[in-house]
Amino acid sequence: MEKYYVVKYSGQFGFIKPWTAVRDSETFSQQFLTPSIVEGIEKKLFPELLGVHGIRKIVGHRLSYSQISSQQEVIQTRGWNSTRQGKQILFERPNAILIRGVLHEPILHLAFENKEDAGKAFSQHVCLCRNEDILLPEILEEVQQVDFESDAESYSGYELVFEKNEKSFLVGYNRLTNEAMYGWLKIVGSPVKYF
Repeated sequence: MEKYYVVKYSGQFGFIKPWTAVRDSETFSQQFLTPSIVEGIEKKLFPELLGVHGIRKIVGHRLSYSQISSQQEVIQTRGWNSTRQGKQILFERPNAILIRGVLHEPILHLAFENKEDAGKAFSQHVCLCRNEDILLPEILEEVQQVDFESDAESYSGYELVFEKNEKSFLVGYNRLTNEAMYGWLKIVGSPVKYF
């Protein structure tokens, strides 16, 4: 049986940047980690992989939280509007309001096949998408792969499986290559602790 080395991280808050921005109420992309987020976490833990494309060391992940707090955020639109006032041309960027979610008490499990990689990850903190929301390592465990895949008590949470099949949906575009990213959502146990 294959073994995984699983590092558990926890923190007070976590933020996942919605890939659709204004239409996240339709995609609910703030509940799961996209391939680019996991790759970013991996590059933070293993900076020697900065020049390498793709996920090499993290073989599984699971994200759970106590609840999501919806917060309003004022943003400026992407484009500029111009108006003429006499001989002058005035430019402005209109404001808009978005509602975005912040995870309360997020718990992230990262699985590795290699004990040394897990040990290196256990010695560091991670962030999901916002640097000020730090998740600290709590436990490093050696578990059977089948236990990580099915134990709803110890490893509950959302995991986006990064593959394209009939269950998959579009989860964004890779910022570096502009390739479409797909995945399907695996739910183990109860990812949300309070309703």
